[in-house]
Amino acid sequence: MAEYKGIKGFKVQYLSADPSDPNIGQTWYNSTSKDLKYTGATAAGAWATGNNMNTARTQVAGAGTQTAALAFGGNPGSPPLVTGVTEEYDGTNWTNSNPLNTTRNTLVGAGTQTAALAFGGRTTPGTPTEATEEYNGTSWASSNPFNTARRFLAGCGTQTVGLAFGGINPTPVVTGATEEYDGTSWTSSNPLNTARGQLAGAGIQTAALAFGGAPSSPGYTGATEEYDGNSWATSPGSLNTAREQLAGAGTQTAALGFGGYAPPGNQTATEEYDGTSWATSPGSLNTARYALGRAGTQASALAFGGDAPPASAATEEWTGPGSPLTKTITVS
Repeated sequence: MAEYKGIKGFKVQYLSADPSDPNIGQTWYNSTSKDLKYTGATAAGAWATGNNMNTARTQVAGAGTQTAALAFGGNPGSPPLVTGVTEEYDGTNWTNSNPLNTTRNTLVGAGTQTAALAFGGRTTPGTPTEATEEYNGTSWASSNPFNTARRFLAGCGTQTVGLAFGGINPTPVVTGATEEYDGTSWTSSNPLNTARGQLAGAGIQTAALAFGGAPSSPGYTGATEEYDGNSWATSPGSLNTAREQLAGAGTQTAALGFGGYAPPGNQTATEEYDGTSWATSPGSLNTARYALGRAGTQASALAFGGDAPPASAATEEWTGPGSPLTKTITVS
């Protein structure tokens, strides 16, 4: 009888634990679980349910990656409708950390779990703020505010090279204002072509993406714009599902848009952007919701919180198409 080594030219690896970063096609025997395993690739993207946040909330901000995320601020659904609660996600569980100095909702975040940036939002119903704070992995410290106080804005980048754009200020006027953060202060730049609030963003300060939102009330758009570090250009690609209060992750050329609101109700739709156009994924959120938090990339994103309604604590992890996926070989 032919052996595996004789067929493939090498032996099956005998490991006590699954490899941390296996290659697609890699095969091994896990001596602890006594399973024969291999790494394949996902045919289509899909959302998997994770453990809930400790504090259910909508209008929450996020930063970081799928396995090292940060959730902060939001609306818990009960008076005073604002919170500064901060939680860290390790890929499995959420742990409470020190709260924001300025409690607020409808804010936005950027950066990583240990070097995050929080900016904008509202401190009380109808009162937008320009407050900016930096997180060091333990606590928040106030920084210089930006020039245009606003809520329901979008942003991206890092703690020292951030970008803020769009939003609502004062109610119900939308803005296309764009500001760049250098780690100390904010500087105004050229505005969005389509002024709007309740939009989503992705990317970095010199290569950002803005999409969706509400240019007026009521009204929903799928318009997408790209920022080059100086000005915005309208993309020929528009979201297939025009919506507001959606979430975004990834880069300017590999972005993910998910959730949101548009008639007749909350959305589960997930779309991928390739730098030119949006494609609707067959994988949809398990919990339809809007005003949710986000972290991660197009291939590995995280969705948390939002309005289902009521305010949700649900967490979902996205694995994009073509991503490595460990599978167990079963023999009957």
